[in-house]
Amino acid sequence: MSKLKDKKNQFGTAPVFFTAISTILGAIMFLRFDFAVGNVGLMLTFAIILLSHAVTIPTAMALAEIATNQKVEGGGEYFIISRSFGIVIGATIGLALYLSQAISVAFYVIAFAEAFKSLSAWLLLNYNLPPTVEWLLLQKQTIAIPGLLLLTAVVLKKGADLGVKMLYFVVVILAFSLVAFFMGSTEYAATEGASVVEKASNPISFFVVFAIIFPAFTGMTAGVGLSGDLKDPSRSIPLGTLAGTLTGMVVYVLIALKLWSSAPLNQLADTNTLSMAEIAWQGWWVIPLGLAAATISSALGSLMVAPRTLQAIARDNILPGTRANSWLSRGTAQRDEPFNAYIITFVIALFFIILGDIDFVAQIISMFFMVTYGSLCLISFLQHFAANPSYRPTFKSKWYLSLMGAIACIGLMFFMNAFYAIIALFAIILTYLFISYFNKDKKNMAVIFQGVIFQMSRQLKVFLQKSEKEKTQNWRPSVVCISQDSFERIGAFQLLSWISERYGFGTYIHKIEGYLSKKTNQEAQEALERLIQMAESNQSNVYIDTLISPSFTSAIAQIVQLPGISGKENNMLMFEYSKNQPENLDDLTDNFQLIRTANFDVMILGSSEKAFGFKQAIHIWITSNDYENANLMILLAYIISGHKDWSKGYIKIFAIYPEETLQEEQERLLELTKSGRLPISPNNIELIPRTPDTDTKTIISKKSSDADLTIIGFRSELLKHEGANIFSGYDSIGNVLFVSSSEGKRIV
Repeated sequence: MSKLKDKKNQFGTAPVFFTAISTILGAIMFLRFDFAVGNVGLMLTFAIILLSHAVTIPTAMALAEIATNQKVEGGGEYFIISRSFGIVIGATIGLALYLSQAISVAFYVIAFAEAFKSLSAWLLLNYNLPPTVEWLLLQKQTIAIPGLLLLTAVVLKKGADLGVKMLYFVVVILAFSLVAFFMGSTEYAATEGASVVEKASNPISFFVVFAIIFPAFTGMTAGVGLSGDLKDPSRSIPLGTLAGTLTGMVVYVLIALKLWSSAPLNQLADTNTLSMAEIAWQGWWVIPLGLAAATISSALGSLMVAPRTLQAIARDNILPGTRANSWLSRGTAQRDEPFNAYIITFVIALFFIILGDIDFVAQIISMFFMVTYGSLCLISFLQHFAANPSYRPTFKSKWYLSLMGAIACIGLMFFMNAFYAIIALFAIILTYLFISYFNKDKKNMAVIFQGVIFQMSRQLKVFLQKSEKEKTQNWRPSVVCISQDSFERIGAFQLLSWISERYGFGTYIHKIEGYLSKKTNQEAQEALERLIQMAESNQSNVYIDTLISPSFTSAIAQIVQLPGISGKENNMLMFEYSKNQPENLDDLTDNFQLIRTANFDVMILGSSEKAFGFKQAIHIWITSNDYENANLMILLAYIISGHKDWSKGYIKIFAIYPEETLQEEQERLLELTKSGRLPISPNNIELIPRTPDTDTKTIISKKSSDADLTIIGFRSELLKHEGANIFSGYDSIGNVLFVSSSEGKRIV
C-alpha cells in the first residue's frame, strides 16, 4: 500500500501550473476570442477579461488559502467544499462540479474537431467526394467521437502519468503558436483601424458574449483535480493556480490588442473564420496545430479530473445504493485510476458531443463553474467570519475579495442567462433534496456554519447586554426549566417548546443527582444526546443542557445565575411534578424564597395522566388575590395558543370575585382583552361570584374538568403558610400550570 501511495503522489507544482495554463489558453482563445473582440470591441473585451478575473482571482486566492490550511486529498475542489460545507452540501455542489468537468470534455473535443475544419475544406475543394463522405466531413462529430474514444482509451491505459507528460509537449506547441501569432502581420495592421469602442455590425449582447468566453478563464482550477497525485498539495496548488491565473490574464490582454489591430471587426465577429490563423506567421498550419494541442490537452485534463471528482463523491458513500458507491469508487489495482468513473464521464461527454453546439455547451459549463467558484469564495469568506482558531492558512486572502467573488458569481449567472441560471439553481436544489433524502445521517451542520453562527450569536448577545434593559411592557418569557424526570414525563418539555416557539426563549435542564465524577459526567452526556434527539423529533426551539448537582437547593442556586440564551437575563423558572406522585413538591416549596431572591417569575406544572388532552381548551382562573399574576397568566395562555399544536385552541377566562365587584371586573377584563388585542371572545369570559362558603378548588375542578390546560395563580405568602397543600385538590382535571409573578406585567 505504501508503494502505491508513493507511486501515486509524485507530482510537484509544474503540472498544476501547466494544467491550468494549457486549459486557460485553449479552445476559447483560438475559436471564440476573436468573436468577442469583434462583437463588443476592444474596451469591452478588456471589461470581459477584468470581470472574469473578478471571479477567478478571488477564487484562486480562496483556493490557495483553503489549500494551505488543510491537506487536500483526492477530488480537489470537491474535497475542499465537502470538508467545509459538510458532506451533503459538498456532494450537491460536487455533482454540479463533476458535470461541468464532464461536459468540458465534450466542449474541448468538439473544439479539437474545429482544428480539422481547414483540412476538411481543402479535401472538399480538391477532391470529388461522394455525398455521404462530404456530409461526414462537414460534421464535427466525425472527428470528435473517434477523438473521444481514442482519448479515453489512452487515459484508461496510461492514466494520469501520461497526461502530465503530455502537458509539457502541449505547452511547447502552445508557446510556439502564440509566438507565431504575435509575429504575424496583415495589411489591415498598417491602416488606422477601428476605435477602441467600435463594434462589428449587428453585434451580440455583452453578457451573451461573456457567457461564451468565460469558460476560457475557468481552467485556473484544472490543476486542483490532481490534488490526490501531488507530493505537496498545500504548496503546489496555490503557486500553480495563482501563477496560471495571472499569466493567462496578461496573455489574453495582449491577444485582444493583437486581434483588434490586425483584422476588421466584422471579420473577427464571424465564427466561420479562424482569425488567429489569418494573422499568424504560417498560421494555416501553426494555429490549427496549436488549437489541436490546446484542446486535446484541455480535454485530457478534464478527462483526468472529472472521474476523480466522481470517485471522491462515491468514496464518501453519498450516492444512493451501496453498489453504486462501491462501483464508482473502485480504482485500478496499480494506480488507483477511477476506471468505472471514466466510463460514466465518457457517456456524458458523448451525449454533449452529439449535440455538437459549442456555444450552447460553453454557456452550460459557465453556469456550473459559477456555482463552484461562488462556493469556494463563500468558504473563504465564512472562514474569515467564523474566526475558527484551527483555520490557520499559510496563504491568506482578504475577506472582502472572497465576498466580492461570491456575489459576482451569483450575479453574473443571471446576467449571462437568467433562464439557464434558474435551471442550474433549480437542478442544484433538487440534487440537494435527493441526496438529503438518502443521507439523513449525514446532515449535521458543518463546522464552518457552526463557527459563523457562534460569532453572530456572540455579537448579538454582547449587543443586547449593552443595550438598555428590557422594560416591563415589552416583557417576553426567557424560561429555564429544570427536571430530573425528563424521560418519565415530557409535559414540561412540551410546554417549554410551545413557549419558545416564537415569542419566548427556553432552556431545558435535565438534573442528575450526585457529585461531578467520570460516571455522572458520562450519564449527563448520554442524557443530553437523548434530549437533543427528542428536541429534533419535536422540532423545538429549546436549548438543552444537563446539570449535575447533589441537592435541589444547589441546583437552583446555579440555575438562577445562568446567562440567558437570548443575550438577556432569564426571567422565569419552570418546575414540574406528577400529581399522582408529588414527591418533589417539598423541594419546590422549600426553595421558593431562594428563587424569589433572584426576582424570577415561577411556573409549576402539575402533570396528570390526561396530559394536554386535545390541545384545545385553555382555562385561566383569576381571583381577587391574583392582581399581580393575572396578566402573566393571560400572556402565557396567548403565547401557548399561538403554537401550531394549539391551532384549534381557544382561551377561556374564569374570574372569581366578590359579587359587588363583578360588574367592574367584567368591564376591566373586556377592556383588557380588547385593548390588548387578545384572541379571547367576550363569550369566553365568565365571572363567578364569591361567597363566604365558596370552595374555589371545587369550582375549578368542576368547570375545568374537560380543559386541556388549566392556569391558576398563587402567591408566595400563601405558599409560605400552606406549603405544598395549595397545589393539591386538582386530581380530577388535566395538566395544571401554577403561575406566580414576581411583579405585575402590563398588556399593551
